[in-house]
Amino acid sequence: MLVAGLAAPATATASAEPAFTVEEQRLERAVPQEILRRSGFDAVAPEFAEALDEARSYAQAHRIVVREGSALWRRAVDRAQGRGPVEGDLSRDDDRPLYWARLGMTREVRSWEPEFALGERGRAALLDALERTSRGQSDIHYHGKGMKRILVTGFDPFTLDRDVRISNPSGATALALDGTVIRTADGPARVETAVFPVRWQDFADGTVERTLRPYLPKVDLFATVSQGRVGRFDIERTNGAWRGGFPDNDNVSRTETIPVTDPASQPQWTSTTLPYEQIVAAGTGPFPVYDNTSVTEIPAGGTEAVVRPDGPTPGSTARAGGGGNYLSNEIAYRATLLRDRLGLHDTLPGGHVHTPVLQFGAGNTTEVTDPEFVRNRLDIIAQVRAIVTVAAGA
Repeated sequence: MLVAGLAAPATATASAEPAFTVEEQRLERAVPQEILRRSGFDAVAPEFAEALDEARSYAQAHRIVVREGSALWRRAVDRAQGRGPVEGDLSRDDDRPLYWARLGMTREVRSWEPEFALGERGRAALLDALERTSRGQSDIHYHGKGMKRILVTGFDPFTLDRDVRISNPSGATALALDGTVIRTADGPARVETAVFPVRWQDFADGTVERTLRPYLPKVDLFATVSQGRVGRFDIERTNGAWRGGFPDNDNVSRTETIPVTDPASQPQWTSTTLPYEQIVAAGTGPFPVYDNTSVTEIPAGGTEAVVRPDGPTPGSTARAGGGGNYLSNEIAYRATLLRDRLGLHDTLPGGHVHTPVLQFGAGNTTEVTDPEFVRNRLDIIAQVRAIVTVAAGA
């Protein structure tokens, strides 16, 4: 990764009309613009563009990107946690302003034509810095002696071509919990969080491992969180090494074994070390919580995929973990594989939590929010906090 003080890593290329990503193109729709306007985040990208235009060198541009990306993350966290004035009428717990404002910023970087030479590698490095800082991935800091350390991750909204209004309760939970202290049965614990994109390529490029590797040896618990099934939480017992091909936020599909470093030692399955029995029994909120043991596998010597309600059989090939074969399964697989490769399987509780689907109120097919939508999101956030509290005190 590039750091401030280095020259741009490539010579300039001829300027051309920027090719915005599928995600960035959705920003032009009316709903994202309404979300930005009603949250006060509509000025983020224009102000960022003005700051970027002041850069007279690559190093200066990198500093601006890091500063503004970090500021966006802190602003979203502060809004979610009730700090600072409320701009607009969207509820504070909404994760969507962060998502759409970030895309506005990445569009600005992609279309920016500075006075100095900026090649494709230099622009890509600026985009990478913006992604990491605006997702809290570079803002994980633990303070306080005698305090447990918990790491929680969330995701961007997804399936936006199905309904561009969608919010992801795991991302909202990350904003609500970042930097907070919870009281567990085993004493206080500080929670740090980060949010990940719903894009296959970012995962293949190692964004999960790069973010989590420095912290897993230092934390007492980790939980990757994503949106799962309607009306229920699931603690996913087993994760599979398979990508099932569902389109990501750039409408890209991948059907293959999850690509990792050292594939020769790659297992077909990894497992949770979260205290799932205690979590399921705890009564953490209004939604039921299940210990989900089901997987889909190709049995040893077989050719057809079958569902195994009680987990994988010896020598089988993964086709879906308990959490499916999309990026929620993949982040769980990557995080738990990293845990195991670091030699922490027997000492570090960690695994995946699937939240209920966040639904709009009955009959709402056009409005960007409604009271039931907000209530459901707040209930999910509170129950994730309770689940993490139970897990940390078990």
